[in-house]
Amino acid sequence: MALELISAAFAAVVLVYVISKKLGFSAQSPQDYNATSPAFDLRKHLSGPILCEGIIYGPMGRVNSRFVADMNGVWDRATGTLTESFHYSSGNTQLRKWNLTIGNDGSFRATADDVIGTADGIQSGATVRMRYRIRLPEDAGGHVLNVTDWMYLMENGSILNKSEMRKFGVKVAELVATMRPANALNV
Repeated sequence: MALELISAAFAAVVLVYVISKKLGFSAQSPQDYNATSPAFDLRKHLSGPILCEGIIYGPMGRVNSRFVADMNGVWDRATGTLTESFHYSSGNTQLRKWNLTIGNDGSFRATADDVIGTADGIQSGATVRMRYRIRLPEDAGGHVLNVTDWMYLMENGSILNKSEMRKFGVKVAELVATMRPANALNV
């Protein structure tokens, strides 16, 4: 009886994993968005001062944190930096500086101090997908998470960002944010 229960539980876990990989957020592919427009160009759409607002959901789907971030992108041909200054609802702050290099095929690589190794990304139609491993700050547990980050460019130049963070294949957090040129607020 116990072996049957363990086998059934294992089968259920495998089924949920396969369904999420084939039907969920993780099943998206850059090719799904090849024909979408406007075309996302990191050098254009992540350039200059950018205002970002977002929320982070915990593993149970409740909002764990809210934030506002001031970002600034600077480019020199195929290389650029994107600095991010986060201000969380808890009062905590966080700084991150991305160093980006774009390839001739729309792919790009990025590094940051809290990213383990190199983030790999691709621009495709109106989207950007980036995957990387990140180490959380010690006050957030210091965990290492696998991140899949999708950005969707809207017709008005705003960007919608959704990220899933996983540990051992299990979703532990989700981020949803908007980004838009800071100077658009003064129009």
